[in-house]
Amino acid sequence: QVHLVESGGGSVQGGGSLRLSCAASGKTFSINEMGWFRQAPGKEREGVAAIYTGGGSTYYADSVKGRFTIAQDNANKTVYLQMDSLQPEDSAMYYCAAGRAWVHWERILLSPTYNYWGQGTQVTVSS
Repeated sequence: QVHLVESGGGSVQGGGSLRLSCAASGKTFSINEMGWFRQAPGKEREGVAAIYTGGGSTYYADSVKGRFTIAQDNANKTVYLQMDSLQPEDSAMYYCAAGRAWVHWERILLSPTYNYWGQGTQVTVSS
């Protein structure tokens, strides 16, 4: 029903910036929230940032708050993740996700909230 494609990953030095994009297609009218997750080798998947698509409220993991910003462009059906002050511990595969059902904000950074996932884009930060 919904197809997500991430782009914008790459390699950057510590302190640098990257902007990730997630383009949605299909039945995008059914999406209530979108999120960004990341997973590094040997570590569990972590919710990084999320946004309620209707109202635009945003939420962040403590590890990225103040450095990352999530935003949406409803006209182009695209969600962005602006990543500033990147550090080596930010290195991971980053995934875009979309959820159909409304959830309380306390669950918006949890994987079970989401029904659709992109294939991921790699972010590598060197010291």
